[in-house]
Amino acid sequence: MTELDLPSIPSRCDVLVIGSGAAGLYAALCLPSHYQICLVTKDELKTGASDWAQGGIAAAVAPTDSPLLHLQDTLKAGAGLCDPKAVEFLVNHAAAAIQSLVDLGVSFDRKDTELAMTLEAAHSRPRVLHAADRTGRAIVSTLTAKVLEKPNIKILAQSIALNLWLHPVTKRCKGASLLHGHQIRWIQAGAVILATGGGGQVFAQTTNPSVSTGDGVALAWRAGAKLRDLEFFQFHPTALTQANAPRFLISEAVRGEGAHLVDKTGSRFVFDYHPDGELAPRDVVSRAIYTHLQQTALDPAHAHVYLDLRMIEPERLRYRFPNIIRLCQKWGVDVFKDLIPVAPAAHYWMGGVATGLDNQTSIAGLYAIGETASTGVHGANRLASNSLLECVVFAGQLAHLVIEDDSLELIATIQEIQSADWEEEKQLIYSVREQLPILMWQNAGICRSHAPLEQALRQVQNWRKQLKSLKISQSILNLLPEQTIIFPSSQVWTELRICLETLNLLDIAYLILKSAIFRSESRGGHYRLDYPDPISDWQVHTLIHDKQWLTSAIIS
Repeated sequence: MTELDLPSIPSRCDVLVIGSGAAGLYAALCLPSHYQICLVTKDELKTGASDWAQGGIAAAVAPTDSPLLHLQDTLKAGAGLCDPKAVEFLVNHAAAAIQSLVDLGVSFDRKDTELAMTLEAAHSRPRVLHAADRTGRAIVSTLTAKVLEKPNIKILAQSIALNLWLHPVTKRCKGASLLHGHQIRWIQAGAVILATGGGGQVFAQTTNPSVSTGDGVALAWRAGAKLRDLEFFQFHPTALTQANAPRFLISEAVRGEGAHLVDKTGSRFVFDYHPDGELAPRDVVSRAIYTHLQQTALDPAHAHVYLDLRMIEPERLRYRFPNIIRLCQKWGVDVFKDLIPVAPAAHYWMGGVATGLDNQTSIAGLYAIGETASTGVHGANRLASNSLLECVVFAGQLAHLVIEDDSLELIATIQEIQSADWEEEKQLIYSVREQLPILMWQNAGICRSHAPLEQALRQVQNWRKQLKSLKISQSILNLLPEQTIIFPSSQVWTELRICLETLNLLDIAYLILKSAIFRSESRGGHYRLDYPDPISDWQVHTLIHDKQWLTSAIIS
């Protein structure tokens, strides 16, 4: 087989964007139009977590609100770990970001002619814009349509980034290897942007879609980029907990509209844990549910509490939450009559690849945006509806991206692998993929302590060692930039994808566990039963570089 016989993947582009959620799509649209852009998506477009976002996007655009109030609310929710400079940048660019989305055609709900606002937990003002309860879908659908209109953007669907490519001398990021169909090949780029979303699939209970396997963070770490604050994982307090149903997120916007969180006796128990009750920050509500079930349920791991929406006026309910109504009904819950069974699930990763306000990572030519990045705006606990805003505000800065043209001339070699006999290896990979999320949920979930974390770390280290020695893993991890590998059939794509995602999840689990052990305090989304209080000496970022865990100061 010759290179001409391979599916069409360019060997070079100006900018390689890995990920197709709101951050990746908006970045592709904002990049200078004279750049040739390749947008890599693991499945088809509209499969990322942004498309699932129900609540909305926060912005202080109402006359009764201000960026200063938005700043104060974000800093308070972040439990002392937000970088004030980054938060100030976020809130001051919010209005322009919203106007940009409106100009692109996003149809936010309106009250008369003005944008409609709703109140969400830990916000001091109604400032959350929404499109019914499908805000993420409204934004992603609009951005997708615009991307497909752009002749300078090439979509590489059913493609997975395996490894980043660093210049052998300058160590600048020069591209990535991609699995596409039954081939692995390298694509050279002037800049690489990681926008792969979060890593919720590392936990057994998660609201994240199946594609959220921490790929961008794992890619960056293996390449030597600095990471930050990976112990901070937000557990959304209210995911649908119905037999055989996916862990569908029931937006906290329903609590903002007046829904009550009750136990099996009908008691609004969260007020026993926080004076704001069900409108307390997400980490507080999640721990309240966890603790309450530990104390009251015979089987806490599989127990649930309830959301009661019946006090919301029915027409208001139909207007604001049609998707929640429809999906609950699909699984046998009539929200107008029934209580919705809910329990916490892993939802949003505050940590990620450390970046500046320009999205630049510690590796020249490598950028990170969205949930993959740690910009400093979320601190230890993200304020509700700031995530979509972060995607748009920070991705918008890529309009100023200048790339360096230091292309490498390589003599390409093509290797065809005639047989891929990985049957026994696949069974081990599938087994680890099944067991790992359960291990992480039990040992590194909502409430953590030293002994279970150490136990999980030993198991993860053993699995990492086992899997990296497999022949199938070597096919992924050890290619040189001039090599193209061709496999006998496209069925290999599925097998290699599962292997790669499992390797990435093992790296992510290792990083979360080490970070959770390192931070011997409780703060925001990281709660240690053996260190239940925040400690002033720990009001610092956790910084990871290679296999070193350090602390770094808050950027004021």
